[in-house]
Amino acid sequence: MKDNKNINEKTDQLKVHTTLNENEKLTTNQGLKINNNQDSLKAGDRGPTLLEDFILREKITHFDHERIPERVVHARGSGAHGVFKLNKSLAQYTKAKFLTEEGKETPVFVRFSTVAGSRGSTDLARDVRGFAVKFYTEEGNYDLVANNMPVFFIQDAIKFPDLVHAVKPEPDNEIPQAASAHDTFWDFISLMPESMHMIMWLMSDRAIPRSFSRMEGFGVHSFKFINEEGKVHFVKFHFKPKLGVHSVAWDEAQRISGVDPDFHKRDLWESIEKGIFPEWDFGVQLIPEEDEHKFDFDLLDPTKIVPEEVVPVQLVGTLTLNKNPDNFFAETEQVAFHPGHLVPGIDFTNDPLLQGRLFSYTDTQLSRLGSPNFHEIPINRSINTVHNNQRDGHMRQQIVKGKVSYEPNSIGGGCPFQAMMKEGGFTSQEERVSGKKVRERSKSFVDHYSQAKLFYNSQSTPEKFHLQNALIFELSKVTIPEIRERLVGQLVYIDKFLAWRVAEKIGVEVKELDFPNQSLPADANPIDLQSEEKEPEVKISEALSMQNTIKNTVKGRKIGFIVAGGLDAGASDEVKTKLEEKGATVELIAPSLAPLRTSDGSTLIPKHSLTSTASVCFDALYIAGGEDAVKELLIPENKHLVLHFINEAYKHCKAIYFDEGTQPLYMNSNVGARAHEDPAIITWEDKNGAEKFIHAIAKHRVWELEQERNS
Repeated sequence: MKDNKNINEKTDQLKVHTTLNENEKLTTNQGLKINNNQDSLKAGDRGPTLLEDFILREKITHFDHERIPERVVHARGSGAHGVFKLNKSLAQYTKAKFLTEEGKETPVFVRFSTVAGSRGSTDLARDVRGFAVKFYTEEGNYDLVANNMPVFFIQDAIKFPDLVHAVKPEPDNEIPQAASAHDTFWDFISLMPESMHMIMWLMSDRAIPRSFSRMEGFGVHSFKFINEEGKVHFVKFHFKPKLGVHSVAWDEAQRISGVDPDFHKRDLWESIEKGIFPEWDFGVQLIPEEDEHKFDFDLLDPTKIVPEEVVPVQLVGTLTLNKNPDNFFAETEQVAFHPGHLVPGIDFTNDPLLQGRLFSYTDTQLSRLGSPNFHEIPINRSINTVHNNQRDGHMRQQIVKGKVSYEPNSIGGGCPFQAMMKEGGFTSQEERVSGKKVRERSKSFVDHYSQAKLFYNSQSTPEKFHLQNALIFELSKVTIPEIRERLVGQLVYIDKFLAWRVAEKIGVEVKELDFPNQSLPADANPIDLQSEEKEPEVKISEALSMQNTIKNTVKGRKIGFIVAGGLDAGASDEVKTKLEEKGATVELIAPSLAPLRTSDGSTLIPKHSLTSTASVCFDALYIAGGEDAVKELLIPENKHLVLHFINEAYKHCKAIYFDEGTQPLYMNSNVGARAHEDPAIITWEDKNGAEKFIHAIAKHRVWELEQERNS
């Protein structure tokens, strides 16, 4: 195996950095050079500090205000810069310039996030993930504020505070953090039938993704495209990862939260630093305006999807993330998204959840960032020059000359002028709006179970098993039996076996549900409406199962090499080289971090010790051979740690490669007796072992063996 050059490279980088910055002098925020940054100004060396010490006051004041209010939801996030390239023009459907010129590239900033937890929570909570994209277009910023699930819990924004209050830590004891497994959340959900489709997604493996680069993004709502002729199409937005959609096991997620709570953030950062740029295909589902009412669901209902078998997703562009932020706070923390940041050619629908978001996002940015001028923060700044008569406000940065701050005016020559439509001026779709002033919900929103059934029925057997266990885990944390019983009553309308299985494990009976009515029209009978639901056009959707996702690449995968002094350099270097050629990353795990000698006399520096990491942090394991290396790994203090790595990886259905000489570890592990059942177990006897190992890693996991293995 080749010598590790990381230390020398980092030393050289440090020398360059030092040389470039040796002439920079420490200053105050006003640019005044500081002579002494070690001592405050005092009346004598043991006397009181003086109020006039403006350097101290500036420094302490800044420190005291370094934390801005965190987001109420989506507080924990990670972001990156990138580019969106349009591969197929959508000029037939929209006049948005960044979507009409084939080959056009638009800079973007993307922020991924969990929803429920605080900034200090773990990346691996069972949760929805935010997937917000800011497109810096020539017509202004366009924000597509998406999630990794295509539906939401509620149909109307008036219920959003209730939802968030329910899922957040309970107010009497502030427990639990970043978790939905508690009384208040399931109390709310059990009384809200409209949430059950989203619950199927949340309890599925989609809620514990392997990485940001292996999860989908969805615009959730139906939006509108408008072309130059004024023709309207409904549109649903999709981001499909080029690495496929993959998850971790729930048991694994809990372990990762302890070993590396920054697992997703670290993966994104390190991938970009290594040049393994995350990529997604950008796609749209397009529905002519005249077809709005042809479906067995309402396009304005955010708890519904448009099945891809009904309206295929057209892939039209590529989203690539290729640059990490220079400063987390200035960029990732201060970036402000808003679904109301539009460009000509894209417009809203009357989705009642979307309509409420259009107010909420501006309001929350004012609270967090403290100023109506949050758009002037560099990460939020439009690349299109801003011209308007807005003035002043907290933290104003743009310096506008002249005496005119109103429109119309003559003193300023009438400037700035309104833009005509042909000049790119934004105009909303002209549509007839009429009706009574009411607080009601359309009867077309009332079918709460058909698509929940569709999702559950579309899952593979292992995915259904995981979903069952997720419900059992979550509801086992609910202390009030009536809530557990009520939720099981909801599950009956999705799948009777699922309801029975969950009820059996959480100690309640399966009973007929007495439906709550608060989310329905005043004259609606929910029982009748459910029994009269339309026959769904699609019974199973392959697009809803991760089993059908891409499984042909190891790009971005992290492989742990368990090594020790005297390892067989030739064999391990061959496997390492082939993995890296395919875009995987190899990290060495040894009994200690001390440099070790290989069989050919070269020196390696491990990245991890057996006690500083865990198998859950890797996608696969390679156990290096070599007589001396295996002897060291079999020393009692090392043996139990190595076997724990192997057994845990095997439990989580990962690929493991035992190279020549590792037979004692193989036979002492849980793998030896049943390896013939598992195509992801590669041994010294396998011809073309490296190729088989790569193929097994690309398949992600052998989930179909999980139930038997863990029984």
